[in-house]
Amino acid sequence: MIIGLIFVSLLVLVALFLLWQGRREQQRAGLPLGRLLYTDLHPLRPTERVLFDPQTGLSGKPDYVVQQGDVLIPVEVKAREAPLQPHLGHIYQVLAYCLLIESHTGHRPPYGVLRYRNRTFAIDYTPQAEQTLRDLLTEMQNATPRTLVRSHNEVTRCAHCGYRAHCDQRL
Repeated sequence: MIIGLIFVSLLVLVALFLLWQGRREQQRAGLPLGRLLYTDLHPLRPTERVLFDPQTGLSGKPDYVVQQGDVLIPVEVKAREAPLQPHLGHIYQVLAYCLLIESHTGHRPPYGVLRYRNRTFAIDYTPQAEQTLRDLLTEMQNATPRTLVRSHNEVTRCAHCGYRAHCDQRL
C-alpha cells in the first residue's frame, strides 16, 4: 500500500516536472502560452492540410497554431536574426494566417506571432490591418494572371515542397 502511494506520488511529481519543462520550452521558443495544436515544422510528420479562404483565394499554413481558450493564434518562425522592426512582408504573412484561421474556424484571432531567432513580435489583427491585407490581396490578384503556372525547374525543390500532395503540377 505504501509502496503504491509512493509510486503514484513519484508519477505525479514527474508529470508536474514535464509540464513545467514543456511550458518553459514553449516560452523559450517564443510561442505564446497555450495548447500547441499543430506544427508544420516537424520533419517526420506529414504536412498539415493547407488552409484556404475561398473569398480571397488565399491559401497557406502557419508554422504553429497555439490554442488559448477558444482562440487560435498563428505563429510564423523565421530562422534569421530579428531586424529592428519586422519586415513588412513577414507582417503580411502573419496577418494572412490570421485571416485564414478566421475563415477556417469562424473565430477571429486577436493577433499572430512572428518569431525571429532572437526576438518575438505580436502582430495585432485589427480591422484596419485586415483591410490593408485585403486591399493588398486585391491589388495582387488584379496584377497577376488567374492561372499561375509554377516553375518546376528544380526537381529537388518540388520534391520537398510542403504543397506537393495538393499540387496538380508536381513533377
